[in-house]
Amino acid sequence: MTGCRRVLLLGATGFIGRAVAHALTDDPRVGAVVGVGSRVSPGLAGRGWLRHDLLSTSAADLLALLRETRPDAVVDCVGASAGSDEAIVAANTLLPARLLDVIPVGAPGARLVVIGSAAEYGAVPRGTPVREDAPTAPVGAYGIAKLAGTRLVEAAVAVGRLDAAVLRVFNPIGPGLPAQNLLGRAAAALDAALAAGDDVVRLGPLGAYRDFVDVRDVAAAVRTVALAGTAGETVLNVGSGVAASVRDVVARLADVAGFRGHVEETDPEPARSAAVDWIAADVTRLRRLGWRPEHDLDGSLCALWAAVRGAAGPTAGARGARATA
Repeated sequence: MTGCRRVLLLGATGFIGRAVAHALTDDPRVGAVVGVGSRVSPGLAGRGWLRHDLLSTSAADLLALLRETRPDAVVDCVGASAGSDEAIVAANTLLPARLLDVIPVGAPGARLVVIGSAAEYGAVPRGTPVREDAPTAPVGAYGIAKLAGTRLVEAAVAVGRLDAAVLRVFNPIGPGLPAQNLLGRAAAALDAALAAGDDVVRLGPLGAYRDFVDVRDVAAAVRTVALAGTAGETVLNVGSGVAASVRDVVARLADVAGFRGHVEETDPEPARSAAVDWIAADVTRLRRLGWRPEHDLDGSLCALWAAVRGAAGPTAGARGARATA
């Protein structure tokens, strides 16, 4: 049957949430997507999208939202990787905990899908893609808070409170990537350098290796797990399965941007990144559900840069190209 599923999408206006919204809306199995976010454009208000501060909401408010929307699946794309420890815990631990409490009451039978993070693993042995059952030793508040949320989901599933899964997303990239992410910072710095005619871009150390996965493939993974007959496993990795040199990837992004200057690695590195010099995902579990990444790294970089240029307008890059030729 087509068009019968109702999905409640929390964090619908974020980087991953926007991509998930598109993936779900385009699926004929989905009859309605109710998007909830802290920011909703006027054009979306009243068209199945709701403005709601999910970080300060109460369990009673979430319960009322579930009873109003009657979802078959709930997708939690809310997250915070920076800010105070309290804000990070609120987004990555407390909200999933509240959902675990209210979904069995307000939407019994609904599947919960939570966006987790590769940061839950911490440092892993170099050269071997990490599996979901590997030891976890997160570095910093973000990874710890994400792991706490995952452990709560696992415990709830184990005792049969609800049907739920956590997708541990590795390094998502693509159109709309925010500056909190490494390649988002690189793209913003390249854009600023081209606009100003500078021939130097300064970033932090780029010697690590990361598993970059297109946000559109992440969205497809969320759709796969949210709509599958059974998720099978509670925790599933989402990545490309390949560790890429960050230095090489930044160089490829600079080439896409047309930047001919120098990239200096003089800025400080975030503490949670410095402790992990290599990581890649074993995606066997997710592949068993039929998911495959469809976007290669170069395509993701082109889409990322096209979105940056679209926001910046056509003149900044042209000035920079003349200045750095």
